[in-house]
Amino acid sequence: MPTVVLMDVSLSMTRPVSLDGSEEFQRKNLAVHGLNMLFEHMASNYRMEFTALMAFSSLWELLVPFTRDYNALQEALGNLEDYDKTCVESALNGVSNVVQQEWGSACPCQVVLVTDGSLGIGKGSLRHSLHTLKHHGDDKKFPLPFPFPTKLFIMSVANAEELQMTDAMDNLEELLRLSGGDGQIFTMEGPLCMKNVQAMFGRLIDHAYSPFHAVLHCGNLSSDVQVFPRPEPIVMDEEVEPMPRSVNTDLEIVGFIEIADISSPPVISRHLVLPINVNKEVDEVGTGATDELEEEPSASQMAGKSPNFCVLLHGSLKVEGMVALVQLGPEWYGMLYSQADSKKKSNLMMSLFEPGPDPLPWLGKITHLGPISEAAENPYGEDDSKSPFPLQPPVKRSYAQNVTVWIKASGLQTDVQKILRNARKLPDKTQTFYKELNRLRKAALAFGFWELLKGMADLLERECTLLPDSAHPDAAFQLSHAAQQLKLASTGDSQYAAFDHNIAPMHTDFSS
Repeated sequence: MPTVVLMDVSLSMTRPVSLDGSEEFQRKNLAVHGLNMLFEHMASNYRMEFTALMAFSSLWELLVPFTRDYNALQEALGNLEDYDKTCVESALNGVSNVVQQEWGSACPCQVVLVTDGSLGIGKGSLRHSLHTLKHHGDDKKFPLPFPFPTKLFIMSVANAEELQMTDAMDNLEELLRLSGGDGQIFTMEGPLCMKNVQAMFGRLIDHAYSPFHAVLHCGNLSSDVQVFPRPEPIVMDEEVEPMPRSVNTDLEIVGFIEIADISSPPVISRHLVLPINVNKEVDEVGTGATDELEEEPSASQMAGKSPNFCVLLHGSLKVEGMVALVQLGPEWYGMLYSQADSKKKSNLMMSLFEPGPDPLPWLGKITHLGPISEAAENPYGEDDSKSPFPLQPPVKRSYAQNVTVWIKASGLQTDVQKILRNARKLPDKTQTFYKELNRLRKAALAFGFWELLKGMADLLERECTLLPDSAHPDAAFQLSHAAQQLKLASTGDSQYAAFDHNIAPMHTDFSS
């Protein structure tokens, strides 16, 4: 996910720090040193990450827009200027504007706020902003929480004791809570020095920017891969005791399936899968072998010539038009597939499904899938003219049924009149009469509309008395039988008021 680095360049960051009797450094120098360390790490391990650099005091400025050029970011850090007082609220408004203009409000983003813990003074300070939080109007609403998913990391170039001497730590914790609480405050342990600022940024790297390395298995074949961006743990809301579920570092391919069968499934997140070369001999090369190494092929060149299962898998999926189902953990699956960036370039991607045994209803349970060779006959046909998917659900879906709904009185009146019209045409319309009668009966039982059943029975008895002399004798018997069954159902008797029970036509011996 993209990262915004928010650098405090207020006057408080210019406070001097004495380093073991040597020349004095400013807190800003310590912060720049830590950020350089972060950018160097990201350049080598997170090179696909987009990062932007912003500076703020009472105003904010976008120094480097979102880029993968970490040299430009480090160069901008070396040219920072000093400005006036700290105004965190203004800076957070700037972050909101920059991220939404570039990524919209759906893309999650990480914000790294680098400051010395100084809250500013007077109006515009963090203390003033938080105290007047409830008095903000709609036009000047406090920027947190951001309109996009965010992780806020606050890097304080001060130790915890210094922050706790004032209310700075409480205000920073409140800022973190307002952002959604999905983040962390990092402080320096011990005196302010280069070593401790490196340790602080090292903790940030371990927490948020450590690459996710895994081993992709398929039978006896395997490959070391990096999954980017790092898959985040997820919590299932419907669980009684929700626990975060994380992707395993061993990814097992359980099978392959046609792209047309898996269609376009709902996924939690999408990730690049990049092959990595594990070269154990690199660390064993001494410093005196520099001249010899120049003549030897580089490690990347050697890796390009060695066989790699990840490359084989990518090419196979692309050519065959299939996807690989991969197990991420207990009852958690995803899919590997080839996605084209352009006509000539494509990438191996991994999408994560919702945890569960049957994340895609039209495939059924993943554990019930098996190889075609074990089927009695080819489920795709001899010429691939059919497909076993989607599976038909065992229970008919409610939205696929013709459900009776009475929103207005006119709808009910129409259904009653339809039954009466068929009643006057008995016995020719016997089947249609009982079909409409049972539809009305089930709807009345479902709504608890007992009076409708009694009223319908009275109407049928009245129709029976109004039959002309030329009417078929069977009509009177059918009307009386239907009226009696409706009266029994209106009493609520379990034998006659069962929802699944249908009123059947009365068998008679009359003939025309």
